[in-house]
Amino acid sequence: MLLHSLSDADGSRCTLTYEEKNGWLRATWSGYVDPLEAMRGAEQYLHNVQPLRCPYLLNDNLALRGPWFDSVEWLQRAWVPHAFRLGLRYVAHVVQADTRTDSLTLRFPTHVVGLLELQIFHSVAEAEQWLRSCQH
Repeated sequence: MLLHSLSDADGSRCTLTYEEKNGWLRATWSGYVDPLEAMRGAEQYLHNVQPLRCPYLLNDNLALRGPWFDSVEWLQRAWVPHAFRLGLRYVAHVVQADTRTDSLTLRFPTHVVGLLELQIFHSVAEAEQWLRSCQH
């Protein structure tokens, strides 16, 4: 079920869906997403998932180009605590294909990971498998 789709004039996009069959949320990012657009997408996640209280998120960045959203401090201070209050507990983060890494994988604070269980993946299939294992 499509919850929200945010697109930019340059063709970049953030799409948030709830996959009822799998029991998780999927945020799919594509194109070049600038920091403001990334914050808007992350804030839309918080706005749209409130009634679902779903503990599982697959954050798919495979189709991103260019530098990834670099505001780990904002995620730590604002987004993660809010998402935790809304029920998020497990995040499967798939890094973008062209770099195989991003600033989240390099600098995500350990004490924030204590709130959420965060795992980094290079493929969507591995991320999906991990989320399924978290559900059992």
